[in-house]
Amino acid sequence: MQSLRMIENWPVPTAAAAVVRADGSVAGSYGPLEHRFPLASVTKPLAAYAALLAIEEGAVELDEPAGPEGSTVRHLLAHTSGLAFDEQRTMAGPGTRRIYSNAGFEALGDHIAKATDIPFPQYLHEAVLAPLGMTATELPGSPAKDGVSTVADLIRFAAELQAPRLLAPQTLAEATRVVFPGLTGVLPGYGHQKPNDWGLGFEIRDGKSPHWTGAASSPRTFGHFGQSGTFLWVDPDASAACIALTDRAFGPWAIEAWPKLTDAVLAELAGTA
Repeated sequence: MQSLRMIENWPVPTAAAAVVRADGSVAGSYGPLEHRFPLASVTKPLAAYAALLAIEEGAVELDEPAGPEGSTVRHLLAHTSGLAFDEQRTMAGPGTRRIYSNAGFEALGDHIAKATDIPFPQYLHEAVLAPLGMTATELPGSPAKDGVSTVADLIRFAAELQAPRLLAPQTLAEATRVVFPGLTGVLPGYGHQKPNDWGLGFEIRDGKSPHWTGAASSPRTFGHFGQSGTFLWVDPDASAACIALTDRAFGPWAIEAWPKLTDAVLAELAGTA
């Protein structure tokens, strides 16, 4: 895809990108697909997928207590537990505000590890990474932000997110719809959003503005971006997903570059470029 060549002009040392169709085929790729990049918060969708599998297996339940008092697994996945961004401090009652929380995902990982008697990085590997053949991906630390992967591996995950084999389709559909609708909150890097819609571990595009996806992205678009200069989105209306990994921290360059790439990819997929 010609649109992916735009990453050549990004002010980053290294970048790679790919577009994956809903049938799992690769519409295009560019850059070093086997290069391992820190994912930062693009780790969260992987961790969430492992959590959803733990729920399907009966190891945990969505509405069982987890995290601060009154919070559940559902609250932790949806960033509504009330936990602060990066510390185990409660800032609001569960279900009342959308407080984006690394601490919440760490509490989730601890909860699943206790329930399964398997360290969460090992559980993620056994439940998600190994079955999908994501051999270059690992989680050496926090389930919120410490994943390392390649575009080649995330192509496999992007295919799974469009045609799930590990999860029941209805489970993924629930995870990629808005949970606790109407809650306001801050989208990191993009300020206060009203509402700040989220699914179970996946950010939902809806009508957010400004946003890291494109002006042409459908409201149903879901995914995540990371502070290490990484993103993964799935647009069900376009029947496609896009991955971009870099080794430069998120900042004004990404705010400018990412929507342009997304809109160019969507235009090329639609044959209007």
